[in-house]
Amino acid sequence: MEKPLVGILMGSKSDEPIMKAAKEILDEFGAPNEIHVMSAHRTPEKVHEYAAGAKEKGIEVIICGAGKAAHLAGAVASYTVLPVIGVPISSKDFGGMDALLSTVQMPSGVPVATVAIGGAKNAGILAAQILSIKYPEIREAIREYKENLAVGKV
Repeated sequence: MEKPLVGILMGSKSDEPIMKAAKEILDEFGAPNEIHVMSAHRTPEKVHEYAAGAKEKGIEVIICGAGKAAHLAGAVASYTVLPVIGVPISSKDFGGMDALLSTVQMPSGVPVATVAIGGAKNAGILAAQILSIKYPEIREAIREYKENLAVGKV
């Protein structure tokens, strides 16, 4: 596997300290990924282009992280049939509750799987678990990770 299977998107460069956890765990599992900065509000055309073309370029899962009441994950989910995982990111204004609600409260027909506020690592694990249905080598890496988790090695 050389081409990215997971797209990791973040609303701004300031989200990188949180979102890098998704990339790191995907790298650990051997799940090829790519990471981009794009905003549903500041660069909506870029978001549309990425989401609409992701499947054709081989992306199988998209992780989106955004803070405040940004709706990056919802915007992406509206443009693709791929699974979308949202990572609400905390801000000083509402402690991430605004981001959580804007990510989890999606209208019927436009689902976004949502992890905890700041839960980018879990988003990466969930993306890898989705991929593991198709890719046995990723499934094996997750199995080993879970075994190590159970005995406190992780």
